[in-house]
Amino acid sequence: MYDIAIIGAGITGSAIARELSKYNLNIVVFEKGVEVCQGTTKANSAIVHGGFDAKVGSLKAKLNVRGNELYPELCKELQVEFKQIGSLVLAFNEDDEKHINELYNRGLKNNSRGLKILSKEEVLEIEPNINKNVVSALLCESAGIVCPFNLNIALMENAITNGTTLKLSSQVIDIEKNENYFNIKLENKEEINAKYVINAAGVYADKINNMIGGDEYYIIPRKGEYKVLDKSEGKIINHVLFQCPTKRGKGVLVTQTVHGNLIVGPNAIPVEDKEDITTTKNGIDEIVRDSKKTIENIDFRKTITSFSGLRATSNTGDFMIFASEKCKNFINVGGIESPGLASAPAVAEYVIEVLKNEGLNLVEKENFNPVRIKNKPFSHMTKEEREEVIKKDENYKKIICRCESVTEGEIVDAIRRTCGARTVDGVKRMVRPGMGRCQGGFCGPKVIEILARELNVSVEEILKDYDNSYMVVGKVKEMRGETVEI
Repeated sequence: MYDIAIIGAGITGSAIARELSKYNLNIVVFEKGVEVCQGTTKANSAIVHGGFDAKVGSLKAKLNVRGNELYPELCKELQVEFKQIGSLVLAFNEDDEKHINELYNRGLKNNSRGLKILSKEEVLEIEPNINKNVVSALLCESAGIVCPFNLNIALMENAITNGTTLKLSSQVIDIEKNENYFNIKLENKEEINAKYVINAAGVYADKINNMIGGDEYYIIPRKGEYKVLDKSEGKIINHVLFQCPTKRGKGVLVTQTVHGNLIVGPNAIPVEDKEDITTTKNGIDEIVRDSKKTIENIDFRKTITSFSGLRATSNTGDFMIFASEKCKNFINVGGIESPGLASAPAVAEYVIEVLKNEGLNLVEKENFNPVRIKNKPFSHMTKEEREEVIKKDENYKKIICRCESVTEGEIVDAIRRTCGARTVDGVKRMVRPGMGRCQGGFCGPKVIEILARELNVSVEEILKDYDNSYMVVGKVKEMRGETVEI
């Protein structure tokens, strides 16, 4: 019998698991994917918003601002790269100027930090490549960027280090409430009992809530498409650049990633299929066209990939975090769309308070370890550091991905870690082979071979990402990925 079962191992479920692992509790996390970070968390703008946009008095506003405050220390503890580069909401006409003044005043009411309205001259001084039609902008100094993959994985790694159990390929198909516990049925025929259930199932949160008779909200999946450009384009801006928001969302943005690429998007398309992450020519053309309002001279010839992700938009317009009145000890954490990434650590804190109100007795551990150790990327090491790591492990001599300078040693570590990669894209998210210009064209076969060797399976069993996404269907000849000796 577990004390708490968490459904979903995205950024929200993993943040809750890590927060709960500070207490003397027996916790299990169910994830339907073959590894963590396979849903909304893997495909978003990677922005830690400042909290000025959310409706005053909403949970989004409260938890965004609090989450933003928690990020620097959290990322330090988990050794996740976080850059507080600030954001600008750009005004191009009189109506836009009225809007950014509204955002400024709303941000003050929300207690958002580092807000200032800049003149045209001030904007162009800090962002010289912006469209010269800009007339003013709202600066939010507290906004930042993070790697959502590594933060998601780091949170779960740290939760596991502190005693949490993670069950992958464990889709919940039914929940029965008995007098003092829940019986949770999984697609793999396993049944697990738990005293409390936390529903952090992303776009499927409404379906999980329906299993216990809940109907307080429903999820409208909203697809957003993006383009990622080469690192040479990432240097053309210094801040996260927003256009004025519309009813459909925050609009097409332009920003750096923490790794130096440029990312442009998203649009906002309501979809019925909760698995629809297709990209379309019309959608990509839309974000290219709309981005030119911000920066006219983005060189889209340097695009290295396009992708889309789903946002778990609630029909209520706010985060749905509450204890069910229809089923005691069932906690909903639904409708976690933007600013969900920024809010995640605060959502976890808030869930603790909800659980206390439900009667859960929480006793802090004396031996909680908040620190997660991550190996320094080979590409960031000094010559001396590289020589030292190669002495310990000769796998670091072998460059597998030349675009990102990723070694075999790093790939092996990614697979062997506490919350290790099990797929080609999982390795890609953790240590970046295949994230460069060739998108795995050269290193991909070698990554497959390393995964097969480390997992002790055949290459035909290696997945790209999801179940049944097999990379190899059979052998024609011996696979030969490029390996470069240093």
